[in-house]
Amino acid sequence: MDRPSAPAAYAALTTSALVWGGSIVGQKLALGAFSAVETSLLRGLGALAILIPLWWWTEGGRTTLTARDLKWLSLLGLGVLGNHLLTLFGLRYVGAATAGVIIGASPAITALLSSLLVRDVPFKTVAGGCAVSFAGVALVSGVGGDAPSGENPWLGGILVLLGLVSWALYSIGGRQVMERLTPLTVNWTTLFLSLMLQIPLLWTDQKLLVTGMSVVPLSGWLALGYLIVFATALGQQAWLYGVQGVGPSRAGVFVNLIPVSALLLSALILGEAIGVREVVGIALILAGVWLVGRQSARLKGRG
Repeated sequence: MDRPSAPAAYAALTTSALVWGGSIVGQKLALGAFSAVETSLLRGLGALAILIPLWWWTEGGRTTLTARDLKWLSLLGLGVLGNHLLTLFGLRYVGAATAGVIIGASPAITALLSSLLVRDVPFKTVAGGCAVSFAGVALVSGVGGDAPSGENPWLGGILVLLGLVSWALYSIGGRQVMERLTPLTVNWTTLFLSLMLQIPLLWTDQKLLVTGMSVVPLSGWLALGYLIVFATALGQQAWLYGVQGVGPSRAGVFVNLIPVSALLLSALILGEAIGVREVVGIALILAGVWLVGRQSARLKGRG
């Protein structure tokens, strides 16, 4: 299957990163009206209502899934499930600005897991940069000093970090699957499979089902709409398209845009304070990402 051109892939990755920066704020707002599982299910169902008709119109009847495809897609569905739910549960305990900074470590996490699983680069090449990035994550998650905004930033930070691990695994595995299937096929099938796994969890985490729709404020519905249309349908599709074109390692660099937009939008929309801890933390995270990229580029230059 033909891969997207580099300029098209980079444009798609930039779009997804900026959209996802806003999704951190959107998820925080949605959690005021919906539970974490309800938010994840509603955003997924809404996105499927967009993606499946689009897929049927562009590819329906021409795509066949083998047993091996279904096995890989099921595993990728677990990655979507982990990313959505762990991030949402993490946002219960940590501020959106802090979560946005932590997400800046995603490129380092992707590079680290790629070195261990795919072995595209030696582990020692990325270990130093990853350590610096993780130090920044630990700082903004509340290690020492006054804790940043949130009920339990340490717990919230760990959950958001685990959500990033899930997404890194999804990105790594997704490129393998997209050797045969299109990004749109991978997007809606993995989202659908993740929702099937979440339905039983709904009975353990409810808010809308208890309070009713009448008490949901307009901000809650707008936030949910943003998550459906932009963060899930558009953002995830653009990300897969970009990963297909340039690979997970280079795609991961574009996640650097997420913490910047998340910090600004958290301050503007949620009124969250941006302190020295967040600034130093994002500096460490981005420095670590830069080290990973620099060492990887050196290695490729020698090859």
